[in-house]
Amino acid sequence: MLVEITEAGHGVVLALAYATADNITGRPIYGRAGCYLHTEAEAKLRRAVALAAPLGYRLKILDAFRPLEAQWALWHALPDPDFVSDPRSGARPHCRGAAIDLTLIDGSGAELDMGTGFDAATPLSWHGSLGVSVEAQRNRHLLLGIMSAAGWDFYEKEWWHYQLFQPRRLPILSDSVLRPGLMKQP
Repeated sequence: MLVEITEAGHGVVLALAYATADNITGRPIYGRAGCYLHTEAEAKLRRAVALAAPLGYRLKILDAFRPLEAQWALWHALPDPDFVSDPRSGARPHCRGAAIDLTLIDGSGAELDMGTGFDAATPLSWHGSLGVSVEAQRNRHLLLGIMSAAGWDFYEKEWWHYQLFQPRRLPILSDSVLRPGLMKQP
């Protein structure tokens, strides 16, 4: 059900924010940096990679499958349903392997300007924000076009978040589905 996403196998760059302290919690949530997606999402990722390549861009993945345990850690750090799904709600596409957080990088490996950083809990992060530069708006539209053409849905309040359509049809998964798991061990 979950497929491991690797740099060599998928032509992406992995920079999994929740395996580092550079995230909204200020500490690593994952004990190891592993990237996984549901098989359907993995196929759409491959399509997005193929669409970005002729334009001179690559995808940099910031998060993908997120165990339910990690969702709780994020919710405790930022209990704002505009930016973090409440683990008690039915909307947890990351916990189903059906969502991905990413950005675009150019041929030199530099991230395109998106106007805010990843996980910036502000209305400036919304796809339609006019409060960011014209260049950032263009870059967001470019990412949106690539991901939409590859078959992904988007979340309007996070320029970095894409998901399968109707993700609730897939089960919510905990860290126990992976061997070894992603979460830090006590």
